[in-house]
Amino acid sequence: MKWNHFKSKLLVKYTLSYISIFLIPLVILTVIIYHNAVKTLRSEIEQTNVNQLTQAKTVIDDRMKELQDIAFRIAYDEQLTRYWTHHPYYSRESIGALVKYKATSSIIDELFLFFRGDNNIYSSQGLENLDVFTGRYKFNTWNKEDLIRDLNTVRLPTMRPAEQVIQGTRGQKSMLAYLVPIAPNNTPAHGTVMYLIHESNLTGLIDSILTDYHGMTYIFDNNGQVLAANHHGDTITKNDVKALFQLEPGTHSLSLNGETHSVVSVKSDDGWTYVTAMPSSQFFSRIVHIRTFVVLVFSFVVIMGTVLAILLARRQYHPISDLMEFVRLRNVRSLSEPPSQTNELDWIKKTLHDYSKRVDLQEPYARNHILLMLLKHGHTGELPSDLKEQLGIRFNRSHYFVVTMGWETHSLPEADPSGGWPLMQLMNEVELPELTAHAYGVELPQPDRLALIVGFNADTGHEASLNGIMEAIVEALRSMVMEHAGSPPVIGTGNRYSHPEQLNQSYIEASTAFEASMLHGQGSTTFFHALSGAKDSSSFWVPKDVLLKLDQSLKQGSYDVAARMISTALDSLKEEMPSVPLLRCICFDILNTLLKTASELGMHHVVQELPSITSYDSLEDLEKKLAGLAADICTHVEAKSETEESSLMDEIVSYIDANYSDYDLSLGTISSKFSISSSYFSRSFKEKVGVNFTQYIWQKRMDEVIRQLLHTSDPLKDIISRVGYLDTPNFIRKFKKETGYTPGQYRKMHSQNGSADASDDEDEEYIG
Repeated sequence: MKWNHFKSKLLVKYTLSYISIFLIPLVILTVIIYHNAVKTLRSEIEQTNVNQLTQAKTVIDDRMKELQDIAFRIAYDEQLTRYWTHHPYYSRESIGALVKYKATSSIIDELFLFFRGDNNIYSSQGLENLDVFTGRYKFNTWNKEDLIRDLNTVRLPTMRPAEQVIQGTRGQKSMLAYLVPIAPNNTPAHGTVMYLIHESNLTGLIDSILTDYHGMTYIFDNNGQVLAANHHGDTITKNDVKALFQLEPGTHSLSLNGETHSVVSVKSDDGWTYVTAMPSSQFFSRIVHIRTFVVLVFSFVVIMGTVLAILLARRQYHPISDLMEFVRLRNVRSLSEPPSQTNELDWIKKTLHDYSKRVDLQEPYARNHILLMLLKHGHTGELPSDLKEQLGIRFNRSHYFVVTMGWETHSLPEADPSGGWPLMQLMNEVELPELTAHAYGVELPQPDRLALIVGFNADTGHEASLNGIMEAIVEALRSMVMEHAGSPPVIGTGNRYSHPEQLNQSYIEASTAFEASMLHGQGSTTFFHALSGAKDSSSFWVPKDVLLKLDQSLKQGSYDVAARMISTALDSLKEEMPSVPLLRCICFDILNTLLKTASELGMHHVVQELPSITSYDSLEDLEKKLAGLAADICTHVEAKSETEESSLMDEIVSYIDANYSDYDLSLGTISSKFSISSSYFSRSFKEKVGVNFTQYIWQKRMDEVIRQLLHTSDPLKDIISRVGYLDTPNFIRKFKKETGYTPGQYRKMHSQNGSADASDDEDEEYIG
């Protein structure tokens, strides 16, 4: 009960935490989203109104241009000259022409043509005397005298504001009068075209474009006069109208009649101003449904989020509970005992810490494998590209080279029982800040051998300065090794390169220099660039360092480097262009290097291919044949290496199978016995059998324990100790984890003679 109470407290804590984590950001986010949505919606509505009002302005401006175009065509129409309209016979055709011009525009209510100084005026309905015309059309503010004067004197297109006009028996309507003087060929105006336009024709155009709009609409001329307006039942003062006209183009918030309005203003090229004004209360009434929607969604999300938080807390707690049980079993605690000083998470943290130690033990092997592949091939093959970064391997220096070190076996202290080499642990990663250098240690397959991949930065490009830096780095590494190993190493150093992909070349060079250094005894250091000596510019012979690298690359099965050395040697000959007899002699140096290496590797059959190799027509043909021979040698080396490795692993597996009950059996003891490095053995063993060394030993011991449990009645402790396991309680826990039963329970279930009745008590004796 006490355990369940503790567990429920943690679960409640998780649940409240998830709900808090969910609700607090949700509330803040909802408020922000709501305000942004309202602001965005208002901005979108206003921008939409601006766009629609601009569209309406464009349409009306186009209509006004159409009226000016009609007046222009009338001015040049022969049927509408003064002579033609006054002619008794052709005047009817003139009236017909006016009818056609009127039909070309949808906003014209009536079209009139007046010749200045005349007493008649012409329209689509016929000829009228001015007295009859002014009697039939009575304007509210435009009297007869002013009308006639304007018809005779107007100089520019003029729009009169809308006013009430009585049209005889047709009643009273609000109309605008648009006067356009006509003057063909830039002569003084001899007439005036007057259009009568219903105010609703203009405001109707705006209303048809401003869909779902219920505010006020105004059209002002250049002087601020209201040409046309649509109030939709609302009225404002003259001062407010003046304020609307004075607004800059764009959106505004303005108080009209004591009420806040959202106002949009645009101007046309002709100077007209178009204004719409909508009460802000109408705007907010359009977002009420948004507020309702947000509240409903918020409530739904809160309910669902709370449910999901509870489910998530239970789901998250479930693996914690399982891990807790696992930790309790590993610590041999009673199932009914509650945690005292710590909670489940602390226990899980301890377990993860234990497993992290295991990972840390395996990481050096993976790291060493990556670096070894770079040394051998210049790349990591099919391994993930980001694996180097995960293992802490970074190449960010300007120059790189490889250093190979080795000792005689008896001159170094023995490795620890776990297989670790203290010196390798020291040189795993070395930082030399005073030389801007960084080195990664690589344990080689040969015992008591290691390589160092060194990277350093140097601003100078001078050969002597760079060689001096390399010598200082090697000396610093040598002093560091001497201080901890107590014995001077044999050192071989390869040339420097600018890219990590060329490390395989530097490794070949370092191995060559190491072999040369071994001849001078313990403590000697050899640089590869010193092996070839100074180059004689008058000599045609292949440089010694090229032949040395070719020999070493063939021995290590590195075809890429071997092919590059052959190409380098022949390229230098192509540049020198010696005589043909001398060229053949020089080429035999390369061929002899290949044949000598092949002979040392036991490939005596290549001698039979000499006739075909030596019969070449050009250096390109020779390079192709030499590269083919190098490929055969490298293939042979790799195959031989794989065969030897497979044979060695078979021998090691057989040894383990025969000695797995030895509790001293470890990576270190086997590596020492078979003269291979522990990291090389660990990698090769897993590739061979599919599991690592520790798992293999455990499975062998498990199988033997099960066999003895089923076929003997020996005490459990004796059986476990016979298979090389000294920690009996820990073995019982691991046995139960794998089989689901303790060894005693397993023996009792599978016993053939029923002689294991006391097995459970025996288990309790060790785990209790």
